[in-house]
Amino acid sequence: MRRTIYGPDHEAFRESVREFVTRTVEPRAEEFIERRLIDREVWREAGRQGLLGLEVPEEYGGGAAGDYRFNAVLTEELAGQSMALASSLGIHFDVCAPYLVELTTEEQRKRWLPRFCAGELITAIGMTEPGGGSDLAALRTTATRDRGDWIVTGSKTFITNGYQADLVIVAARTSPEKRAKGITLFAVESGMPGFERGRKLDKVGQPEADTAELFFEDVRVPAENVIGEVDRGFVAMMERLPQERLGSAVTNVAHAAAVLSETLAYARERKAFGQAIGSFQHNKFTLADLVTKIDVTRAFVDQCVAAHAGGELSAVDAAKAKMWTADVQNDVIDACVQLYGGYGYMREYRVARAWADARVTRIWAGSNEIMREIVGRDLGL
Repeated sequence: MRRTIYGPDHEAFRESVREFVTRTVEPRAEEFIERRLIDREVWREAGRQGLLGLEVPEEYGGGAAGDYRFNAVLTEELAGQSMALASSLGIHFDVCAPYLVELTTEEQRKRWLPRFCAGELITAIGMTEPGGGSDLAALRTTATRDRGDWIVTGSKTFITNGYQADLVIVAARTSPEKRAKGITLFAVESGMPGFERGRKLDKVGQPEADTAELFFEDVRVPAENVIGEVDRGFVAMMERLPQERLGSAVTNVAHAAAVLSETLAYARERKAFGQAIGSFQHNKFTLADLVTKIDVTRAFVDQCVAAHAGGELSAVDAAKAKMWTADVQNDVIDACVQLYGGYGYMREYRVARAWADARVTRIWAGSNEIMREIVGRDLGL
């Protein structure tokens, strides 16, 4: 089915992103997996190509696209190459950018955004804590006032870009008695005394996306590094989570579609019992189901993208998109592994790596169980 939400400018941008991926990422993909890190030169090249500042005003070095569909195009093309690439760069340009553009002061924007757009300042967001999972209201990291500054103490885990981030947006409890209404966001910068990183976490998939534990041992954060209003951090996060979840949905569909496309080509070429494996009725029906799942799912996600571009996406629809696409992605790629047979279980084949890479999408950005809770509450249940 022809997609209707993208125009000529979006498709021209898509071609430039594809060229960036082909030239900058693909030749070094295996190296990044072995090093468990996406090299900073990739970030700088993305900055030179204008890919990191789509939501940033021009006076700070950004592209001021003013249209979320450009974010979605970039996300789709990165995910078509690898989940890790989409998640690492996406945390920066799609998740952190709204906080640093919409909640910051003029001084903060001048200080951070030019380097953010250039790929010289890598960002991460510190929400998840050990033992906390998706329950953002139960944060244990604290921040207390001290002579005009703030002393941040606590830890975060499963932080994408955490190992090499230069700036981490950290959610900390500033008014414990207010519970969820007593959380504030802080920009904790690399080099601040007491800010330490744990090891790069040994994940099942996406090894090239550096993921780390972060530790804050009485980190003195100046008042000018508060992002937004004191005690309004939870509200800020809730307002911006729909975009994060939509970005996840876009990634999930694009990643699964790319793997399915390769599987279709394999099914046409691989022979068994004297004929292409795709010609067997069971496999043919399986592939027909998978293609239909992707097309139908993409149609819903496209409408969510269009709604968000128009400022109309609800938190409930974002939850539906994140939940559904994560399930579809995992179902599709698991079926693709089966179609590859024994080769599908070999890491040298992309389908095997994609299978491992995809599993986390049912967990991050709010687990699928939490997404179902959001949708269920909207039903009055």
